[in-house]
Amino acid sequence: MHVLIADDDHVTVQLLSSVLKASGFELTIARDAMQAVMMAMRNPPDAVILDIGMPGGSGLQVLERLKASTKTNAVPVIVVTALTDPALPRKAAALGADEFFTKPIALDRLRSALDRLLGKSPPAEPGHERDRD
Repeated sequence: MHVLIADDDHVTVQLLSSVLKASGFELTIARDAMQAVMMAMRNPPDAVILDIGMPGGSGLQVLERLKASTKTNAVPVIVVTALTDPALPRKAAALGADEFFTKPIALDRLRSALDRLLGKSPPAEPGHERDRD
């Protein structure tokens, strides 16, 4: 499975890379919004982990472009951010985000969400809440 990580924060990219590579994922890294869109369109990934605050444009703009394209509209997108605006999860969901995580990321929860979105684990049982950190 191929995951595109779109984040300009070196520490976050290193953390995500080490966890996902150890789990057998192939990774592509985009360091800015424009690069993320180009990489996703050129070689659509199985999933995207997308930071909101990146150089060259908002991650929400990237999300909007990915969901508008027939090449990438079915690709699951997990949005991550260090921003604390309480409206962001709703905005991301309205644009088509499948999951939303606030940094610092709970890596076990992100990995579970990724597995679920890619069909590698059963859906959460009713009554179990998803990440609300």
